[in-house]
This record gives sequence, structure tokens and C-alpha cells, in this order.
Amino acid sequence: MKMQLKTLPAALGLLLALHGGLVCAMDVSEAYHQALANDPASLAADQALVAGNEKAVQGDALLRPRVNLQAGVSRMHNRQTGELSPAASLLMPESGTGTVSQTSIQLVQPLYDRGAAANRQQLREQTALARTQFKASRQDLALRVAEVYFAVLVAEDTLRVVQAERDAVRSQRDRAQARFEVGQDRITDVQEAQARLDAVVTREVTAQSMLELRRAQFRETIGAEPDQLAPFASHFVPRMPEPIALSEWQMRGESRSTQVLAKQSEMEIASAEIAKHKLSGRPTLDLVASYGTKNQHGSLSPLVAPDGDRTGAIGIVLNVPLYAGGGLDSRQREAVARLGQAEQSLAAAKRDVRLKVQEGYLSVATGVSRIAAQEQALTSALSALEATIAGRDVGTRTALDVLDAQQRLFAAELDLVQGRADYLLGRLRLALASGDLDETSLESLGPWLTH
Repeated sequence: MKMQLKTLPAALGLLLALHGGLVCAMDVSEAYHQALANDPASLAADQALVAGNEKAVQGDALLRPRVNLQAGVSRMHNRQTGELSPAASLLMPESGTGTVSQTSIQLVQPLYDRGAAANRQQLREQTALARTQFKASRQDLALRVAEVYFAVLVAEDTLRVVQAERDAVRSQRDRAQARFEVGQDRITDVQEAQARLDAVVTREVTAQSMLELRRAQFRETIGAEPDQLAPFASHFVPRMPEPIALSEWQMRGESRSTQVLAKQSEMEIASAEIAKHKLSGRPTLDLVASYGTKNQHGSLSPLVAPDGDRTGAIGIVLNVPLYAGGGLDSRQREAVARLGQAEQSLAAAKRDVRLKVQEGYLSVATGVSRIAAQEQALTSALSALEATIAGRDVGTRTALDVLDAQQRLFAAELDLVQGRADYLLGRLRLALASGDLDETSLESLGPWLTH
């Protein structure tokens, strides 16, 4: 019995590594690839990028030639009721009926249109915004994948720890019952052990329910079953962020964060909106070339409908806006206000990014010392349990003391599991806030997972 008790804490101390030898089919990076093909939000972002890229194409088209083709067919009947001279009577019969067809093609090439140029610049900025939003969606997906991935690992380890605690408490209950039956223990010891066992069984039900929920969230996000996930490595050595200076991370975030880049694009769009309305009142100059034909079939006079008429023209058209009811000035004032709004939104985004970078940095930096402290706490809890069991065997400690020591051990086990998950998620959140989160960031988690 004593040998079994000594084996128990040793097994508990290696609980996180017991499943490390399994052959895992999926790590975080592979889960991310699965989600790219199955996550609806990611697939929607793909289509949003395709649509956003077309904005630049539409902007370039504003200053390119426009070609129009017009064609028409009409049925005509004319009748002359007035008196005509003999010469005109030869060309204009009293009545005639026929079909008239006409075709024309026109080419317009803008030569000077500052408003269209400003509109093109705005559309290009909208394409840049769409690309930034696409990058942001990819980063959001990477973080969501990591969150559901580690949530499953934590839930699995939580259930294992609770089940191990259940078995340990049941063993203590059975021992107290056996000693009570031979008169060596009190009934209160049996009742206390039973109460602890009932509480652990309740926690086991909760842990099972939580695991099913986390697995469902994984399936919905990744589109695959979380049957074989790479667990936390048994030799888990956290590292400080590199570079070590928080200010460098914050500067990187202000220049590379997708949240800041999106606000910068919105400010550029608002600035282009001002230019568009300001320049829309400027004169425009277009090169216009056209060619047309007219033909008729029937008894219509050539004075009414020429037959075989060919017309070609080329020239320059100047358009000078004079008055638009005050709408242009109003839209320009609105655009100025929108620009001010965008500038303040950009300042707020930079502030938020600085705070998010600091939060992620502290999560990683404190995670290093936190995990070291949790590992030491686990070692101390193991030693305390062994000492308490030995004290109980010689009569200096009670069964209740053993139950308390076991509870502290399992609590330390769970704290370490959660601390490791929080550390890895902190690294990803720091990368997200600084604009560096990508597939490489997920692959960099490899040293902390067992493959």
C-alpha cells in the first residue's frame, strides 16, 4: 500500500506528459490550414478581397477611353400638304413610306478631369483598405484557431486531472471506510472523504460537459474533429519576448497593426473624398470622335431620310460647371468633417494598439515567471503530499490532511496547464497587436508542443 501511495504522486507529477508520446496528426498550423478551407468567415473574407480589388480597376477606368455604339431602326411615313415649287416637287413627293436605320459609334477620351483623378485615387485606397481587412481576417482566424485549439487541450487535461483526483479521493474514502470498520478511524473521516468524493464527481461532470463544448467549438471553427491534437510538451521552457523592450513592440504595432493600417486607409479615403468634391467643380476637357451612318428603304424622300449618309467628326469638348444648387459645397463640408472623424479614429486606434501590445507583452513576460512558479508549486505540492501521507501513517497527520494535500496538488496541476495555454496565447496576441501574426507565428509554437 505504501508503495502505491508513493507511485501516485509521481504519476500525478507527470500527468501533462503522459499523452505526449501519442502520434498527433494536427498541430496549430495544420488546424489553421483546415480552417482556411472550412471557416465561413474566412471564405467570406476571400470574396471580400476579390470585390475590393475591383475598386482599383474601376478607378483606372475613369481616365481611360469610353466607346459607345448606338443603333436604331424606325418606320416613317411622310405626306406633303403644302404647295412646293416644281424643282422641290421632284425631290419631295406628296407621300412616302419607308424604314430608316442609323448607326453611330463614339469615343470619348478624358484629357483633363481632376475630379476623376481624385475619384480614381479614392478607389485605389478602397482596394488598399480591402487588402488590409483581408489580412486582418487572416490574423483573426489564426488567433481563433489557436484559442479553440488550446481550449480543447486545457479541457482534456482538466478532465484527466479531475478523474485522477476522483480516483485518489475514492482510494482515501475506501481506506477510511476499512479503518473505520476495524475501529481505527472515526466515522467523520469516512463522511469527510465521501463529501470530497461527491464534490469531485460533480466537477468531473462539469469537466466532461466543458470538454464537449470545446470540441464542438473546434469542429465549428476548423471543420475537423479534434481527435489527435499535439499536446503541450513535457519540457516546456517559456522565453521572453524578442526584442525585450516594450517600446519597440509598441512602435512596431503603430506602424504595422492592421487596426492602424485600416484607419490610415480610411483617412486617405476621406482625404480623397474632399479632393473629389473640391475638384468636381473644375472644368473638364474631353477628346470626342464619332462616326455615323444613315440608310433608308422605301419611297421616302432623301430630304426626309437621307440614304447612304456618312458622317465623321473629331473635336474637343469643354465642360464648365457653373452652379449645382449648393450641393457641391455641402458635400465638401461633409467630407472635411469625415476627414476629422477619420483622424481621431486613427489616433484612437494607435492608442488601443499600444495598450494591446502592452497587454500581450506583459502576458508573455509574466508568463515566464508564472510558469516557473507554477512548476515549483507543483513540485512542492507533490512533496507536501508525500510528507502528509507519511505523517498520516505514523499518526501525526489525519486523513483530512491527506485530502487537503491532494486537492492542492491537483489545483497546482490545473494551474500549470492553464498557465502554459495563457503563455502561448499571449505570444499570439502580442504578434497580432504588433501586426506580425501569420502562419509563421503558429509554426513557431512547435517547441512548446509534442509532435
